[in-house]
Amino acid sequence: MGQLFAKLLSVFGSREHKVIIIGLDNAGKTTILYQFLMNEVVHTSPTIGSNVEEIVMRKTHFLMWDIGGQETLRSTWNTYYSNTEFVILVIDSTDRERLTMTKEELYKMLAHEDLRNAAVLIFANKQDIKNSMSTSEISKFLTLSSIKDHPWHIQGCCALTGEGLPAGLEWMVSRVASK
Repeated sequence: MGQLFAKLLSVFGSREHKVIIIGLDNAGKTTILYQFLMNEVVHTSPTIGSNVEEIVMRKTHFLMWDIGGQETLRSTWNTYYSNTEFVILVIDSTDRERLTMTKEELYKMLAHEDLRNAAVLIFANKQDIKNSMSTSEISKFLTLSSIKDHPWHIQGCCALTGEGLPAGLEWMVSRVASK
């Protein structure tokens, strides 16, 4: 009976899917959120706490929590994990020095019990900047192929132009449809 009800809800598209957007400070998380929402660049300042917006794509509702990425705030990320279906990890593709830190945060997050069923979308942001790392370089560095217990997808993007963002959302919509 529960599965039938869930199918009916998915057909009529009223259920919200919780998404957390995380990444180190200055990766482009808030810019991506507002690019999704308004299709334009919004000048942002560092996020203290979180921003929350609903994004709808083809009758699929995503409640997106953009969480601050400063070092002092990362220890609070786990307070947002409950009922999360998707994690969007935003990476600054030009920030080679902090990619190790990003990797540590990713694997710490994936080990958390509240995220055991979450799918992971990685946005390799700032692809428009010369000498940015490619998605394959980032994938290798983060050893994404070793992640077997979470569906994942890496997508190159540019938060300022919106390039690559719709493809990432499409992947999330397809994950919802396949459940």
